[in-house]
Amino acid sequence: MEILSDLFNLFTVKNAAAAAAAASSGGGGWQQTFWSFAPLIAIVVIFYLLVILPQQKRTKDHRKMIESLRVGDEILTNGGMYGIISGIAEQVFTLEIAKDVKIKIAKNAIATKTSK
Repeated sequence: MEILSDLFNLFTVKNAAAAAAAASSGGGGWQQTFWSFAPLIAIVVIFYLLVILPQQKRTKDHRKMIESLRVGDEILTNGGMYGIISGIAEQVFTLEIAKDVKIKIAKNAIATKTSK
């Protein structure tokens, strides 16, 4: 038990000494606060550059590809089905997946345009 109380006293003395040193240093409070948040700010910036920007670019490119699709284009759906566009409505494409077999799919279910 004495060992625990000695450790507690050791840590409280170090903390008191650190607090006294910080108080005696005076100004520079905003600088110290800034530097304490600098790693967090750097992480947010890196996350934005490595995750959010590329995802926005992929979303923009996919939207452009969807808007450029025309009747007769061959596509691949998110479900892995290949088909040829035979009709276009507001939010729905009609795909011909085999001779005389047509299905309707949502525009956002299209993964890519394949080469013909």
